[in-house]
Amino acid sequence: MSAEKGGSRRHDARTEAREQAVMLLYEAEQRSCSVSVLLEERSIVSAELTSLLVDGVEGSMSSLDSTISSHSRGWTIERMPALDRAILRLGIFELESRPDVPVAVVIDEAVELAKRFSTDDSGKFVNGILAAVARETRPDGVK
Repeated sequence: MSAEKGGSRRHDARTEAREQAVMLLYEAEQRSCSVSVLLEERSIVSAELTSLLVDGVEGSMSSLDSTISSHSRGWTIERMPALDRAILRLGIFELESRPDVPVAVVIDEAVELAKRFSTDDSGKFVNGILAAVARETRPDGVK
């Protein structure tokens, strides 16, 4: 998706890497291919962090999807918009595997991506699921 919703927001390298990771995860799912294939096809800004994120998500997909399913009431993972799935996978991966990234940053960035690229209700949906996962994975809210 190249069109974005909403206003302009300052992007740093980490934000750009997250955005690229979501787009790569989305495209890989739509094309039924590995993210590594897409990484080889493109010149990626913030390639090191983007690769870390997409490789982490791709390597944990089953576990991430299980976590999403267990926290989404009334929505099967297949019924969710594909971009929401990609954003949630990335956010949960960061909550579980990147203690150096504050919870608020993970959730805020994921919500912004959902608002910019997905449905009108996606920001709230992503926020709710990631907040629930954060309460379990990082009960102190900081780590």
